[in-house]
Amino acid sequence: MEASDRQPVILVTGLSGAGRSSSLKALEDIGYEAVDNLPIALLPALLAPGAAARRPLVVGVDVRGRDFAAEPLLAEIERLKRRSDLDARLLFLDCDADVLVRRFTETRRRHPIAVDRPLADGIQKERALMLPIRERADEVLDTSTLAGAELRRVLWNRFQLGADRGLSVTVTSFSFRHGLPREADLVLDVRFLENPHYDPVLRPLDGRDESVAEFIATDPDFEPFFASITAMLDRLIPRYYREGKSYLTIAFGCTGGRHRSVFLAERLGAWLAKRGQRVEIVHRDVDRARS
Repeated sequence: MEASDRQPVILVTGLSGAGRSSSLKALEDIGYEAVDNLPIALLPALLAPGAAARRPLVVGVDVRGRDFAAEPLLAEIERLKRRSDLDARLLFLDCDADVLVRRFTETRRRHPIAVDRPLADGIQKERALMLPIRERADEVLDTSTLAGAELRRVLWNRFQLGADRGLSVTVTSFSFRHGLPREADLVLDVRFLENPHYDPVLRPLDGRDESVAEFIATDPDFEPFFASITAMLDRLIPRYYREGKSYLTIAFGCTGGRHRSVFLAERLGAWLAKRGQRVEIVHRDVDRARS
């Protein structure tokens, strides 16, 4: 059976509070039919061979299920992957413990494993329980720094529908002050370039402004650096595509995330688009601070 004729099926699981419900809603917006809190024992009936053709399906499974256990879930996923009529993938949502504590505290929700114990203990126990699943997942998405539109964007890039999705490239800028973008495949530090921040005229602008772009482009190290990046991507992108990789995130970081990284992201995005590559440009921290 051709890949385009197989029914896409995503099983979404992970740590409680890591964003399963939000992810299901985002994937539903993409075009998947969503089913949440499904007992593992009902998966075969939901995806019975020979059933009428259905829309792409996303199924949420977590520790609240009455029959939840790592081994039965992994065994069922392996059976689904062996079927020629399905394109089944396992998505695991991870998150830092301190972020999970904050989310549960802010929403006043009870952690499903921390009913009679401290919240941190419940999170630790669940992480140990879910470790075998995480290790076997097709996709692991850390949502510690992802929320709202950013989470939807990452899911769209990884799970968009279409007969030939090809390779989707996201180029993002960020500030090292606010941490690395965890979804990034390639991270490039551009703090070695001359910083427009110290020019009082350029400081309030960002890397999308022509005067800032001209300032950075005149740095004698810029052109050799950019040429080395494009030469590397000339080799990498075709290889990624042949290996079946459906998304690639390239991140440029600088101190404030407003000037150098923004300019590099715009410049590389334009280069990729000119070559016919599907590309999205995201500036994560450009509006955080203008001082």
